[in-house]
Amino acid sequence: MLRLKALLSILTKSLQNAILKINMPANTHETIFPCPFSKGYGIPAQQAWILLKVFLGYRLVLAGLFVTLFYSYTDASLLGAYDSKLFTYSSQSYLILSILSGICITWRLTSYATQAQLLIFSDILILTLIMHASGGINSGMGTLLAVSIAAGGLLIGGRCAMLFAALASLAVLTEQVVADYTHSFNSTSYANAGMLGAAFFTIALLSYILAKRSEQIFQLADQQKQTIIKLEDLNKYIIQHLQSGIIIANKQQAIQMANEAALRLANLSTLPVKLGDISAYLAEAFQTWLSDPEQNLVLLQLPNQSEIHSRFMPLPTGHEFFYMIILEDIALYNQQVQQSKLASLGRLTASIAHEIRNPLGAISHAGQLLSENPQLSVQDRRLTEIIQTHSVRVNHIIEDILQLSRRTDSRREKIRLKPWLDNYLKNFTLEHAVNVDAFQLLYPDESLCAFIDPGHLRQITDNLCRNALKYGKPEAGPIILRAFALQQAPCIEVIDNGSGISREHQSHLFEPFFTTSSSGTGLGLYISKELAELNQAKLSYYLTDDSRSCFRLCLLNAEQTLIDL
Repeated sequence: MLRLKALLSILTKSLQNAILKINMPANTHETIFPCPFSKGYGIPAQQAWILLKVFLGYRLVLAGLFVTLFYSYTDASLLGAYDSKLFTYSSQSYLILSILSGICITWRLTSYATQAQLLIFSDILILTLIMHASGGINSGMGTLLAVSIAAGGLLIGGRCAMLFAALASLAVLTEQVVADYTHSFNSTSYANAGMLGAAFFTIALLSYILAKRSEQIFQLADQQKQTIIKLEDLNKYIIQHLQSGIIIANKQQAIQMANEAALRLANLSTLPVKLGDISAYLAEAFQTWLSDPEQNLVLLQLPNQSEIHSRFMPLPTGHEFFYMIILEDIALYNQQVQQSKLASLGRLTASIAHEIRNPLGAISHAGQLLSENPQLSVQDRRLTEIIQTHSVRVNHIIEDILQLSRRTDSRREKIRLKPWLDNYLKNFTLEHAVNVDAFQLLYPDESLCAFIDPGHLRQITDNLCRNALKYGKPEAGPIILRAFALQQAPCIEVIDNGSGISREHQSHLFEPFFTTSSSGTGLGLYISKELAELNQAKLSYYLTDDSRSCFRLCLLNAEQTLIDL
């Protein structure tokens, strides 16, 4: 008996030396690597702790059965048949150790790896003692070790599963050697011990393969999760930056989501609660569509005088049924149609302009020669001046048409508006010999950054400032050049002292060849509008509160042009 205790002491010390303590995080969102000998095996911490609790529950049930059955049966029983005292100590120690492990696992007093290894190693040791106390390997208790080996492969995995199988096989073989040496039983079976050891290794290999497959499933699930997150971010970015307004609402007309375009078209700064907050007519049309799905189109006239084309669509999801309302600006649609027409017209007028330029040059040259004739009367000289004046005007029109047909692609870049406007105004006043006091530059937010082609921005601003000098009565006060942010979009305004443009003419202001001046070509504002749209900017006109003319250019925000994934 003393030799048995000595061998068990040696075995216990060997098992204790084999335990490698690894401190693992308790964060349920992290991945743990329980076995230091494993390469690449990792499972989510929450899943690992749940598996550990399941195995602990199995141990508590098994230990409770050992103690209960041993004390319940007073007759001869398999449990403790050889050494009842050893069985009592072992089963009670098994139950106490399981309870202590339950406390450690519940309160996370030890790391996952340390606790899992302690459970497996103590299983191998105590179940071997219980097997010996119950009659050795022929008692069949050794098969309980197979459950522990399988659990070790699932809980810790990797090469540790093979380590557990080797230790369990060594424990069974040691028990047979001790039984044979002490003549504890009538017969010993090394063949059964070898077969049981082979079964341990087979179970360990199968659990290792299962653990590796679980790891691959977890990795695949994590990759898919990351892909879904990126796609969701990309979808949100695309929806928020669509030109069309998107509103998601439920059957009770409660708005769940609306993109920036929808808020801009509805002239709102915050997300409304109900469809009726945007337009009572929109809410009524939505309710009508629910009862009659054929009426899915409606034209809205919003308070900001804009016409909005609205369309309703069902949007079923896995849990709830939603509805999508698409808002489109009629003016933008008409503008796109007009641009398509003007594109073909521009190519035609460009070819005509080339053909007109040659005879125009001849007319202008002949008029100059005729004006140099000293025998011309005063009336004839006046006629030659008319020829020269209108030849120059027609030439300006041709230059504008050719410039429009030769429009280059936009090469946008990030521009800080404060230094750019400072430099621009300095150059403009020098080139046009204008007094610096004729302009007043305002920029409340000095950190504004726009995303636009610098050449196109200069051309647009040149045209607006020249018009302000020509028609805006600069003698009545300085022309204001102002930069500010409107709904996170950087804007530039040119405000003059003119009497303003009538509402009748405002609708035609940016059309080609429209002008209220006898000396204008009517192409300057049209070209500026085209260049603004080429850079996804918006050029508009309105009257200020004191009835002054104001041209506003709203640009792309350079800080919001990248997708963060």
